[in-house]
Amino acid sequence: MTLPMTPQPGALAGEHELVQLLSPDGIRHSDPRFPADDVGRAQVEGWYRDLVLTRRIDTEAFALQRHGELGLWPPALGQEAAQVGSGRALRPQDFAFPTYRDHGVAYCRGVDPTKLLALFRGTALGSWDPQDHGYGLPQIIIGAQTLHATGYAMGLLLDGAIGHGDPDRDAATIAYLGDGAMSQGDVAESFVWAASYQAPVVFFCQNNQYAISVPLERQTRVPIAQRAAGFGFEGIRVDGNDVLACHVVTRHALQKARDGGGPTLIEAVTYRMGAHTTSDDPTRYRTAQEAEQWKAKDPIARVRAYLEAEGTTPDFFASVEADADQLGARLREACAQLPEPDLAELFANVHTDLPPELAAQRDDAVAWQALDEGGAA
Repeated sequence: MTLPMTPQPGALAGEHELVQLLSPDGIRHSDPRFPADDVGRAQVEGWYRDLVLTRRIDTEAFALQRHGELGLWPPALGQEAAQVGSGRALRPQDFAFPTYRDHGVAYCRGVDPTKLLALFRGTALGSWDPQDHGYGLPQIIIGAQTLHATGYAMGLLLDGAIGHGDPDRDAATIAYLGDGAMSQGDVAESFVWAASYQAPVVFFCQNNQYAISVPLERQTRVPIAQRAAGFGFEGIRVDGNDVLACHVVTRHALQKARDGGGPTLIEAVTYRMGAHTTSDDPTRYRTAQEAEQWKAKDPIARVRAYLEAEGTTPDFFASVEADADQLGARLREACAQLPEPDLAELFANVHTDLPPELAAQRDDAVAWQALDEGGAA
């Protein structure tokens, strides 16, 4: 039997209109549900810098992988607005649980991008302390981070860390996931627990249209945001290439969570311009015409068009490009200087008390590494 590849008439009906505050041509709009009057040009200029530097991290890492310096890299090209907009809505006490593609969120949380390179070069298992940045280690198991975020949010409930009206105390968590993760049982389970306990968690789904090579139509017949209603909480669709809308909507959802209003599912509708990873060939499952249509919605180009219309000077854009070039050079140099991994670290930070069998494995690994470094056969 051949399944229809397009939704049936009326299948996408519902109250999930796309929230867009900055159109692809750089025109700013308002939405009474999500006021953004407090966001001025200076703040948008800061986001523009974030977007450009995030893209430079991504393109440099992609090039490093192609030169054999990294084992793998998951490109985020085209998804920068979703990541920067939401990442800049987080407060220091909030905690983010990312996927392996959320390089822009890592940047916004102060993670040195050279530490991302270390992960994909295989020279480190973590590189940063999650508590220092309120940003967890990237999750490779699809959807598992939603359970972690929900559990952490339930801990915030037990700690009494929400509902005080104190911006320096009340906290929330955010779980990043892709459209493909919506088919995972872990995600459904996390939704059940989050709704049942009114946990202060935001589920931020970057719908980039493909779960590797599987198109969205194979994942769902309704907007992803609509699924939240089945679990008893709010779902919002936002233009994922609109940094302003992503920021304001995420800010709304996080504040609702901190105030005790429970979870929210945000569907950021965007597009993965590149491959799923550097091992993927997207030309096998999508057309060049489709990619060109989305290229016209580029998240950086629309912000630049808006800023130019608002009077931002060419000197500003030149300074951002100079910063990006400097960052690129630093990443290339740092990648070449990453140290070889210490095999003993494979066994660290897993158990409080290392079981005897793992301790024996660790000792064997250390002994093997010592022989190898000594040149023994």
